[in-house]
Amino acid sequence: MTELTITDGSTIRPIGYVESPWQSTLAVPLGGVAAIIHIKPEYQPALYRIGDHSHLWVLSWFGQADRSVLRVVPSKVNPNLPEHGVFGLRSAARPNPIALTLVKLEKVEADRLFVHDFDAVDGTLILDIKPYFDADIVFSPTTPYLPPREYQTRKALFYKQALAHHGEHCLGLELAVKMALMVESHFGQIQSPDLQLRVEGDACLADVLQGLTRARLANPARFFYQNNKPLQKRVQWRKNGQILTLTVRPNVDINTASQLSEQELFIQE
Repeated sequence: MTELTITDGSTIRPIGYVESPWQSTLAVPLGGVAAIIHIKPEYQPALYRIGDHSHLWVLSWFGQADRSVLRVVPSKVNPNLPEHGVFGLRSAARPNPIALTLVKLEKVEADRLFVHDFDAVDGTLILDIKPYFDADIVFSPTTPYLPPREYQTRKALFYKQALAHHGEHCLGLELAVKMALMVESHFGQIQSPDLQLRVEGDACLADVLQGLTRARLANPARFFYQNNKPLQKRVQWRKNGQILTLTVRPNVDINTASQLSEQELFIQE
């Protein structure tokens, strides 16, 4: 596609294309992969100072998508989930397969943007690029609960969210991800407005859990933090009268936290 003509006579001209290791949309992992965006020579002046940004919104044309369906099951996430209209999902299938993807910009080399978390296949046409700004943040959005069926996929998505919020890989992040997986199995959606948590003793654990749960200190008050027991890492979860208390076992470091199961890491009360 060199250009796309709109009914009012306007045209859309692709500004570049994607270099990706994947050839099929169905094969691209959830959450995307590392890729390179190549920009056409005539549009390269528009890249001036793009390296000032850490994240970009990329609009692309998913040419392999099915344009004939309006309702789908997000089967790539979980085939057991209910059907939704495509305007309520990020499904590639839609009347006009224009994809909107938030990617992390690693570096810029001449006409090439090296990015992470891109779910486009090799050769995908790029329609536009816009920077991610602070004003784009919605800390506690209301969204449908669409949990991936596979444990490893759920874990990978929690890791991605945790790193995006906390900014570093540490013991607190490892513990928070494992705890979130355990709590999700017990209570369901951890972003539920009915789920409260009280964290004791570890600032990194508290920070990551707040990012994963989207729990605020007020309006409504769902998140509470106490730093009066630095040697003890303990989180109490409450929902609809039910209480689950998880205490991190002694002598856990970042290596053991990444290797042990949730049941081996936490004392459950």
